[in-house]
Amino acid sequence: MKVTPSAATIRRIEQSSGALATRSVARMDDELAWFRRLPADQRSWVTLVAQAGIASFVEWLRSPDEALRLTGEVFGTAPRELARRVSLQQTVELVRLTIAVVEEQVPSLADRGDEDAIEDAVLRFSREIAFAAARVYATAAETRGAWDARLEALVIDELVRGVGSGVGDGAERSPVSQLAALGWRGEGAVTAVAGSPPSGRRPADAIDAVHRAARRAGFDVLAGVHGGRLLVILGGVSDPQAAVASVLNEFGEGPVVTGGTAPQMSGAAAVTAIALSALRAVVGWPAAPRPTSADDLLAERAIAGDPLARSQLIATVYQPLADAGNVLLETVVGYLESGRALEATARSLFVHTNTVRYRLRRVADLCGQAPTEARGAFILQVALTLGRLAEHSPEVSGTNQPDPLVNTSQ
Repeated sequence: MKVTPSAATIRRIEQSSGALATRSVARMDDELAWFRRLPADQRSWVTLVAQAGIASFVEWLRSPDEALRLTGEVFGTAPRELARRVSLQQTVELVRLTIAVVEEQVPSLADRGDEDAIEDAVLRFSREIAFAAARVYATAAETRGAWDARLEALVIDELVRGVGSGVGDGAERSPVSQLAALGWRGEGAVTAVAGSPPSGRRPADAIDAVHRAARRAGFDVLAGVHGGRLLVILGGVSDPQAAVASVLNEFGEGPVVTGGTAPQMSGAAAVTAIALSALRAVVGWPAAPRPTSADDLLAERAIAGDPLARSQLIATVYQPLADAGNVLLETVVGYLESGRALEATARSLFVHTNTVRYRLRRVADLCGQAPTEARGAFILQVALTLGRLAEHSPEVSGTNQPDPLVNTSQ
């Protein structure tokens, strides 16, 4: 059974509580450089917490067998913002110094015979204060985690809707200003990755797994499950392939696509739109590798109605061939129309087969697509069709030109 100090001892401690709190804050000011740098209002909050702690200690001395109710009584005197400004480690330092002052001063206020009871009470109270502080920070972390999750979902939704990119109704606003609260450092290029979330896993768990994987690799990250799609935005990207590889295993089965890179977060909405366009179109290429870049899906995206893909396909595949003259265009058209038969192409053009081979190599060098490969031939066929249509109907090329801030090649 615990021994209760005398009423006179408790009364003297109570009368000295203000002085003890003031002495504790003075000790903090002397020994803790970070405490001296706090603004005056935050230092006053700490003083209030110290005063409340000592007052709670006095009340507990009167009934030492009752359970301590410290969280609300002590830490409720300060705003929740204090838990954001002062870390748990710093709070432990504040508690340690306050307890040290109490241990030094309170025994001198005790009646003879009460010293052991006061010393035991201080030890027990300091332990409970430490647990109470831990509960405060745990609660704050849970609240902050829930708030961060809502804010992250909001930013992802804005990126999907094109906010801040000039795409969509909210183009005058930007999610960039919201990212500091999510720990986004704002340095380096940005890329977007899209695919299916893992089956049988809650969206929150899938997002947490993406966060852990990306942060282990050293990238800024935003993630969200939107419309049945797992969308990941990675920042601080110097090697896009390595960035995508860091989170690839956190996606579910099926294709995973990338939207290229933007030099800064202001281009995130653009690479997000490209990634989502590629994800819609990737079903048109069943053999697509995982991951697949949006650039590799230009033909499927164009067929699916993406005006940006149409204009990019014309600019990067058709136009270089058109600018090179009729000879290369006639050769590749003849080659494709002959069923990719070299001899038939040579006969139709009245040239040697080696000439056809040389010209087809030139085509591949100019536009990056090899007519002799099935995939390259398909992309060339789509690009040639779009290019011819655009020459007679300019609107076919699309009103959206490739964004100079976005590099879609990975």
